[in-house]
Amino acid sequence: MKYTKDEILAISKKMCKNTLMETLEIEFTEVGEDYLIARMPVTPRVHQPDGVLHGGASVALAESVGSAGAYFFLDSDKFIIRGIEIAANHVKSVRDGYVYAHASIIHKGRTTQLWQIKITNEDGELVSLVKLTTLSLPKPN
Repeated sequence: MKYTKDEILAISKKMCKNTLMETLEIEFTEVGEDYLIARMPVTPRVHQPDGVLHGGASVALAESVGSAGAYFFLDSDKFIIRGIEIAANHVKSVRDGYVYAHASIIHKGRTTQLWQIKITNEDGELVSLVKLTTLSLPKPN
């Protein structure tokens, strides 16, 4: 890892400004050697009409934390990162509180990476299990 944990959290906070991540109030909270964690409040802003967390908001959280992980754990000076496939299984409803997305890398290839993102509620119960494939593209000169 070329950044310190504190640098990753500070850069992540700055990256969220004026983006969907800021709109959804996503906050990066923890960094490890091969994982990144972010949280998102569950409020009416991210509810579906019947008052539970919208699956699309969960997927946006998962892609945000997985893509940020790819940015930090790959050589972001040489590559840009793009999500190319995402699949989610939603297994538990949440009405309020926070959900936490724990992104860990499963496969770190030269051009593609596979991430697993577990979204849990405040009690640590699984809410969604997400698979994200990212692509590393060379930065233009």
